[in-house]
Amino acid sequence: MARQQGWIALLLALVITSFLLCINLPFQLGLDLRGGSQLTLEVQPVTSTDNVKSEQLEAVLSVLDRRVNGLGVAESSLRTIGTNQLILELPGEQEPSKAARVLGKTALLEFRAQKAGTKVEMQKYQRLRNQFKNIILIDEVSGKRNEGFSEVESREKNIQDLKTALNIKETSLNKEEELEQIRQKINNEILRLFDTSYLTGSDLISAGRRQEQNLSSWEVTLTFNKEGGDKFSKLTKSIAGSDRLLGIILDGEPISEASVGEQFKLAGITGGAATISGNFTADSARELEVQLRGGSLPLPVEIIQIRTIGPTLGAENIKRSLIAALSGLALVAVFMITFYRIAGFVAILALSFYSMFNFAIYALVPVTLTLPGIAGFILSIGMAVDANVLIFERVKDELRRGNTLIRSIEKGFSQAFSSIIDGHITTLISCISLFYLGTGFVKGFAATLGLGVVISLFTALSCTRVLLRFLMSYKSLRRPSNFLSLNQLPKQST
Repeated sequence: MARQQGWIALLLALVITSFLLCINLPFQLGLDLRGGSQLTLEVQPVTSTDNVKSEQLEAVLSVLDRRVNGLGVAESSLRTIGTNQLILELPGEQEPSKAARVLGKTALLEFRAQKAGTKVEMQKYQRLRNQFKNIILIDEVSGKRNEGFSEVESREKNIQDLKTALNIKETSLNKEEELEQIRQKINNEILRLFDTSYLTGSDLISAGRRQEQNLSSWEVTLTFNKEGGDKFSKLTKSIAGSDRLLGIILDGEPISEASVGEQFKLAGITGGAATISGNFTADSARELEVQLRGGSLPLPVEIIQIRTIGPTLGAENIKRSLIAALSGLALVAVFMITFYRIAGFVAILALSFYSMFNFAIYALVPVTLTLPGIAGFILSIGMAVDANVLIFERVKDELRRGNTLIRSIEKGFSQAFSSIIDGHITTLISCISLFYLGTGFVKGFAATLGLGVVISLFTALSCTRVLLRFLMSYKSLRRPSNFLSLNQLPKQST
C-alpha cells in the first residue's frame, strides 16, 4: 500500500509541475496562430544560364539568418525551399517592409579613394544630389497637404533642370520612375569618380551605431581586423591632406564621402576603426548596422512574395483548433466510458494528464506551435487511446476466461506490452524520418507527433496502471462488472 501511495504521489507531483509550467511559461505560436509576415526570397544566379549551387544557397541562408537575428524578431523561422528559394516567417511582425529592405540588399561595403583631378566634377554632382534630396523632402512635406499650382510648377522646373544637367533624355515615365532614374544617374556619376576598391566589408569584425554629438543624426561605427586596419590606414594615408575624398559605397551606391585631414599624412588613420556618417536616422543606421554585421550576400536575393497574416486570423485558428481538440476528446471519452466503464474513465483521466504533460514540454523546450503541429498533437491522442484499448481488451479477455480482476489487469498490461511498443516504435521511426527529411510545417507536425508518441507510451504503461491499481484498492470498485457486463462474465467469476 505504501508503494502504491508513493506512485500516486509521484504522478500528482508530475501533474502539478506540468500545470505550473503551462501557466508560467509562454507558448511559442507559429505564424498561422499568432499572425505575422511571410517573405519568399529567390536567390539570383550570376548569369541567367547558371544554376544556384547548394553550397551557395546555404551561404545565403547563413548570412540572412544572421541578419534576421540582428533584427530582433522573436521566434522567426528561415528555411530553404527547392533549389533557389527561401521562406522567412516573422511571427507578430505586421510591417515586413523594414525586414525586406534589410534582407534584400547584398550589403557589399567598399571603401574607395577619389580619382585625382575630379574635384570640380565631384562638387557638381554633390550639388545636384543635394538638389535632388530637396525635391524629395518637398514632396514628403507637400504630400501631407494639397499642393498649389505654383508649387507643382516649381517642382517640375527643378526636375527638368536636373535632367538637363545630367543629360537625361525625355521619356514617358511616371513620377516615381522619373525620380528613380535621376537618383541612379547621380549615383552612377559619383561612383565613376572613385578608383576601384581593395578594402571591403569582408575585413570587418563588427559594426555598431551611435548618435552624433550635438546632432540628431546617427552614424555607423566600424571595426576592422588587422588586415583591414592596415588597408584602411594605407588608403587614408594616400589621400590625406588632398582634395580627394574617401568614398563609402554600399551595393554600388555612394552613401558617404569624407575628407581625410592633413594630420594623417604620415601614417593614415590607424587603430582599425572608422565611422560612416550620412545623415542617418536611428532606423536607417540600425538597418545598415544589421546588414554589415550579417555580412554581404554571396549572390543577390530578390523578394518575390510578401504575405501578411493578421492576428485576428491567428486567433480564429487557435479557437477552431481548441474546439476540434476538445470535441475529439469528448467523443473519445464517451466511447471509452461506454465500452470500458471504469477502465474507460481511468483512460480519460490518463489522457488528461497526457495532454498536460505534452503542453508542459511544448512550453519548456520550447516547441513552436503551428496548425500542423496541433494536428500532430491531436493524432497522438489517438495513439494514446489505442494503447489503452489494447490493454483493456486483454483485461476483458482474461475476465472472460474466469481470472480474478487483479490478475486480469496485470495480465492485460503484460500481454499488451509488446503490441504497444511495436506500434509506438514504428510511428516514432516515421516521425524521425519526417523531421529530418521534411521542411517547414512537416517538421512541426513530426515534432509534436513524436513527442506525443513518447509521452503516450509513458501514460499508457505507467499512469493508467497506477490509477487502476489505486482505484482497485477500494473494495466497492473492485468488481468485474465495472469492467465487463454481467452476461459476458463466466458464472464462476465473483
